[in-house]
Amino acid sequence: MALVLHKKAFPELTVDELYALLRARSEVFVVEQNCVYQDLDGDDQASIHVWLTDGDKVVALCRVCPAGTHLKEISIGRVVTTERGKGYGKLIMLEGIAVAKDYFKAETIDIEAQEYAKGFYEIVGFRQSSEPFILDGIPHIKMTWTEII
Repeated sequence: MALVLHKKAFPELTVDELYALLRARSEVFVVEQNCVYQDLDGDDQASIHVWLTDGDKVVALCRVCPAGTHLKEISIGRVVTTERGKGYGKLIMLEGIAVAKDYFKAETIDIEAQEYAKGFYEIVGFRQSSEPFILDGIPHIKMTWTEII
């Protein structure tokens, strides 16, 4: 099957799309990583949701939050790939950056990255911008992407 890219604001999501996104997030963050945390944090409603499907399966997703919602700066979060080693994570992050620029005129984007994934985020242009901290029981670092002019 061919990959299909989707980009929608929260009010544009169908019930089935929202369910598929939340299910994928739960499968990775709650079940796979064995992390109990509050996924439904109130930021989804202000965000642009970006995801890739292969057939009817969500294979990667992220949400792009405007400044002042999840973080002070425009941010990308809830980054998930359900199939590893296929480049879907890089594709979804590059699209997330493009959405942040297109929708929110981002020149700077912040993320709260799980510390082990630092190298992955560096590939798409993020740089560590904080000391490590614990979030939901998992070591994280803040990373920042800045538009190169």
